[in-house]
Amino acid sequence: MARNMKERVFNFAILWAAIVWGCAGIAGAESPRPLTTLEAIHALTNEQAALSLPVAFEGTVTYYSSKDVDLFVQDGDTAIYVKAPFNLKLAVGDRVLVEGETDASFRPEVTSEKITLLHHGVPPKPIPATYKQLIRAELDCRRVVARAVVRSANSVLDAGVKSAYLQLLMEGNDVDAEVFGADPSDLTNLVGAEVEVTGAAAGKFDSKMQMTGILLEVPSMSDVKILKPADADPMSLPVTPMDEIIKGFDVQDHSERMRVQGAVTYYQPGGGVVLQDGSKSVWVRTRFENTLQMGRIVSASGFPTVRNGSVVLSEGQIEDTGVAAPVVPKSLSATELATGSHAFDLVSVQGQLLMALREAAKDEYVLVSDGHLFSAVYRHPDHGANLQLPAMKDIPIGSLMRMTGICSLDSGDKIWGPVAFDVLLRSSDDIAVVAAPSLWSVRNLTVVVGMLLLVVLVVGSRSWWIERRVRRQAAELASMERRRSRILEDINFSKPLAEVIEEITELVSFRLRGAPCWCQLADGTKFGNQPKQSSSLRVVEAPVRNAAGSPHGVIYAALHRLAKPAEVEGATLSTAAELATLAIETRRLYSDLRRRSEFDLLTDIHNRFSLERRLEELLKESSGESRVFGLIYLDLDGFKEINDIHGHQIGDIYLQQVASRMKRQVRPVDMIARLGGDEFAVLVPDAINRAQVEEIGQRIERCFRDPFSIAGHQIKGATSLGIALYPEDGTTKDGLLNAADAAMYVEKHTRRLASDTFASELNG
Repeated sequence: MARNMKERVFNFAILWAAIVWGCAGIAGAESPRPLTTLEAIHALTNEQAALSLPVAFEGTVTYYSSKDVDLFVQDGDTAIYVKAPFNLKLAVGDRVLVEGETDASFRPEVTSEKITLLHHGVPPKPIPATYKQLIRAELDCRRVVARAVVRSANSVLDAGVKSAYLQLLMEGNDVDAEVFGADPSDLTNLVGAEVEVTGAAAGKFDSKMQMTGILLEVPSMSDVKILKPADADPMSLPVTPMDEIIKGFDVQDHSERMRVQGAVTYYQPGGGVVLQDGSKSVWVRTRFENTLQMGRIVSASGFPTVRNGSVVLSEGQIEDTGVAAPVVPKSLSATELATGSHAFDLVSVQGQLLMALREAAKDEYVLVSDGHLFSAVYRHPDHGANLQLPAMKDIPIGSLMRMTGICSLDSGDKIWGPVAFDVLLRSSDDIAVVAAPSLWSVRNLTVVVGMLLLVVLVVGSRSWWIERRVRRQAAELASMERRRSRILEDINFSKPLAEVIEEITELVSFRLRGAPCWCQLADGTKFGNQPKQSSSLRVVEAPVRNAAGSPHGVIYAALHRLAKPAEVEGATLSTAAELATLAIETRRLYSDLRRRSEFDLLTDIHNRFSLERRLEELLKESSGESRVFGLIYLDLDGFKEINDIHGHQIGDIYLQQVASRMKRQVRPVDMIARLGGDEFAVLVPDAINRAQVEEIGQRIERCFRDPFSIAGHQIKGATSLGIALYPEDGTTKDGLLNAADAAMYVEKHTRRLASDTFASELNG
């Protein structure tokens, strides 16, 4: 009962955060606080993760390649996949701060455009993995080590980058591993060898994000260690006649039987049954040949396998429950089916008939729609060679058809773009003619004659039109230049970014004869005038990029579909994209300069200027009120010796780890700052009494008990601190700082005397 109550409270909190966040976009309220731990993100359902909840958590990098977007981070026993920007300077073992939003996938994941390196470190110890743990995704995204035999090792192109792709045999089962960016020369002597592979536990998925296999993301070839070399070079084996290669076949299948239930949407006696349950559907391969009605709920059990990149059940057993629950086909476009997200779903799609063909085993209708060529196939019932089939429907070529049936994919992998698909028909009732082929009519001939007359008029007035066009273009260019100059002035005078982007979209609309224009930034924010219905318009776009090529967003313009593309469209959008880039980069530069003025660049915590400004604000707020707040002044003990012994680079990392530890000891409302060198301070607003401030100071002192592990060195740290309380110890900024500083030096002196006395007694 307690667990159910916790789940209800958590779900309510997530729902409330989503409502508050949604209202913030309307009323300008504050966004919900981000999720700060991997445990909190893992606790989400995919429905909750789809709300794009903000996150800001720390983790250790276990896999990343600068030419790819795949980033795996781990914190303790929890790991997650992050879709990250390209070209980050990250290495395995780096501690990072990930800021971004949640997203729904196989399991909740994170999309991030801001990843901050906190410090270098060592990766978490890999977990020895079994095949069952991997195929059940029990170690999803975690750093693992697996022992296997290399079945093949090939150099492949992944996103244009040469990579090593290893097919492994692990406990008698297939496992894949990829080393992104590996050199082909590193694959020598791998085939047939027993290896130990260390990497992030990922997976292979179909277009519905259903897991179809195991993939280990391996950081480098150094993470592939040969335990036992191959018995022989594969190319030294004797040549086997092609008709005798089956002699080497030997598979031991230990797959578990699984059971599913759903409504029948397709049935091929002795071949297969398709079951659908809501948005989920599956193909069951079976020898079942009894009568089975469409729309009946049946139970099917079988063994999971993968066919054309999609999960199916093989060797199926079928049992009819006798319950009817007909499935309504989804009306979709060919473009939607080509995404691969509707594999084995009951769908309805329109297309223009190009060809109809009857074969011995099937009728096939070839159609085209939205630039996609696909077939609608009706397989003939297998009732003997003497079966007399009814004649095919006489449908004129060019007719607009609606075909209803099961969406069958050539491949369930949509990573590389649209996939080829067919529609499996169940009967001739699944074929419907929507419209006959278009023919020439009196109306169409009248339109043609009118167009010819219009051409004559256009030719006759060409000179007048050219002269008028030149005058209009000159006026437009002058107006464009005035608008552009005004935008540059607004950028220089730090006008709000939203207003500048709006001006840029208005500039494009003016240049393109009032065409709607809008800009969508990388964070999803939109500015300008986006039409509600753009399917009937021709949309052109230009990317807004920084000097390094990273995307800031995209600027769009919607023109009439029949309007002929012109050079002015691309030129105008390019100019607008350059202005938008300038506005965004100028604003980011301003924000970066402001942050540098308030934060310490080494430790990424507040600096002296920021602390003193906040202290002055607290003093003004507390004037005349019975308010208490505290100030803790800290000085690191032995920091000079750390620098002298280990060098300044180790000293800098030590300061970073000290700041990181101290941040975890204070409350969210407290402010921690580096005053310079090895001096820090903590501002504790709204303190109840001195004991509360002292308790925070004690937590900070205790966080130094464990040694700091830096580059193989174990460094024992310590700090001395002093506490000042407002108004008891001072009522001014300098008074409080001096009081806390003096208290700190008293503690440091007392500790040194105690240490010297103890040493004297020990030696005497």
